Amino acid sequence: MGVGWIAAIIIGGLAGWLAGILIGLRFGVFMNIVIGIIGALLANAIFDSANIHVASGWLGYLVQGFVGSCILLFVAKLVRN
Repeated sequence: MGVGWIAAIIIGGLAGWLAGILIGLRFGVFMNIVIGIIGALLANAIFDSANIHVASGWLGYLVQGFVGSCILLFVAKLVRN
């Protein structure tokens, strides 16, 4: 069973916010949610292609969102500089 849309927004926002703190870039609540959700999709594709399995449900989505958000924010930080 997948994560519902409301849960995806909350978890994606949390993942984006945590990644923003780690990387040192913060774009606001809305962008944190967008970055978290896109990051989760990006990390899901990377993990699937590398045959890496993380926890399922909200914990897996949080881990994937955090990893993907860190990747996106790292690239954004490189482009910004």
